[in-house]
Amino acid sequence: MEESPPSSPVVCVSVCDSAPLLWRLEDLRTVRSQGLVGSLLGSLTRTPRQNGRLGRPLLLLPEEERLLMERQAAAPPNQDGGGVELHLQVQQHQEEQQRSYEEQSGLALQDRKSALLRAMTSPHTESGPGVGDEALQGRLEALDRSFTFPRSALAVQLSTARAGLSHCPEARAFLQADRPIRGQDELSCAAARYQVFRDLRGRGFYLTSAGKFGGDFLVYPGDPLRFHAHFIAVCLSLDESVCLLDVLAVSRLGSNVKKTVLLCSPGTDGRVQYTSLQWSGMV
Repeated sequence: MEESPPSSPVVCVSVCDSAPLLWRLEDLRTVRSQGLVGSLLGSLTRTPRQNGRLGRPLLLLPEEERLLMERQAAAPPNQDGGGVELHLQVQQHQEEQQRSYEEQSGLALQDRKSALLRAMTSPHTESGPGVGDEALQGRLEALDRSFTFPRSALAVQLSTARAGLSHCPEARAFLQADRPIRGQDELSCAAARYQVFRDLRGRGFYLTSAGKFGGDFLVYPGDPLRFHAHFIAVCLSLDESVCLLDVLAVSRLGSNVKKTVLLCSPGTDGRVQYTSLQWSGMV
């Protein structure tokens, strides 16, 4: 008898200002195994924030979040049944914070003792070097008894993110930009993007955002860590008219970055029609 395949682990998706974020390492591994890439936003522990070295949280594309929901692999973190797991995570976090506090408290005490030793054994002191050993020992013992490390001075790692994660309405309005070559309303545009995303992902391609290339998705033949993108996907409806200058511009851009432009048009029957554009020069 064949064993039934194991069910996909539940992925906890946190929402911050409508942005879907993944914080747990096991969730990142799960979505990666399903071919969903996302983009890291946070800084690494004890490392300054750098664009080339980022850590959690992982920001999902809206299409990636929806695909997870459809696969019944995602659930809100506060859903019933996850209370025990959440309680364990909180307890582990508190224990880790306590260990970090004790470690940092010991390091701070050693730094204070080192500073005291340097001050009392300096040749510029009135007693001179090697003098007042009993007084020095008394000062060190008094420091051991009276030293306290305030919790407000505890160094903690905060994962950070910038654009798009602000709760300020003015900031969100400032970050919104009208896309060029778009004549549809936002809902139908989002539905078309998702239909294209699901179809390409079903064909085995990996997809990431293509905002910097003027498209909707960058399409990779395999894992983005191993391959360069081969296509720039632009989602358009079948009845949407596009300015010829826009077609020339996106074709020229694709040629410059050595990628093929795909015009992706979802149909009413669930299929997606693809039209490839390649720059061959002007006559």
